[in-house]
Amino acid sequence: MTSQDAAASAGRREARDTAVDDLEATATARRAHAGERPGESPADAPPQSDADGDDGRERAGDVARAEAHAGISEQDGDDMPADSGVDGETGAAGDVDVETVIAERDEYLDALRRMQAEFDNFRKRTARQQSETFDRAVETVVERLLPALDALDLALAHVGSAGSGELEPAFVQIGSLLRDILAKEGLERIDADGVAFDPTVHDAVAHVPADEGQPEQDGASEAGPAEPAVVETLRAGYRLKGRVLRPAMVKVRA
Repeated sequence: MTSQDAAASAGRREARDTAVDDLEATATARRAHAGERPGESPADAPPQSDADGDDGRERAGDVARAEAHAGISEQDGDDMPADSGVDGETGAAGDVDVETVIAERDEYLDALRRMQAEFDNFRKRTARQQSETFDRAVETVVERLLPALDALDLALAHVGSAGSGELEPAFVQIGSLLRDILAKEGLERIDADGVAFDPTVHDAVAHVPADEGQPEQDGASEAGPAEPAVVETLRAGYRLKGRVLRPAMVKVRA
């Protein structure tokens, strides 16, 4: 018997004793009310009526029932095993299916792995979208600044041809600062003068004959037509992070 069962049994005994004491006190009070003095024998007491006899029998029956109930409860508490392994609410044995628990565990682990993989993909996709959005924003700003670079190039050419030497350093400094800032964002100028014509980076807007301004060489006609080449850049072209942002506008000798 465990400590809890012993405590429960002691509580039942105490309740039984309390009930018996209450019944005895009630019987004593009734006898006093009927005229029987404490210590007086039943023979010396005045004769009792039938009602008093019935009350006595009822009290005796109550005491017997209280004692019997307390004895049965105590016996039940003593006979009950300490740990029966039975559920107190349902009365069914609490057996656990290990295979079911393992299957549920594997299912939860698979769901967790899928959720983690989806989150990693979402994080990578979000980072890629943010990078693409930033690149598009930079491209838009740089493309809007290209006319300013063209204006600086024209201003430098005009100052140099007009002989205004005092203004040239200022334009050179402004252009250098602006180009350095844009170069940090990935902008680079496309070199066109004197190189072979490339339709992917050059936009031919004018042509000159192949023999114009060129000395005639022996065997040139036998070698076939010369490869087209850029003879003059009319407007500079630019790349942004390796991608052609604007092709160079050139004059081609063909």
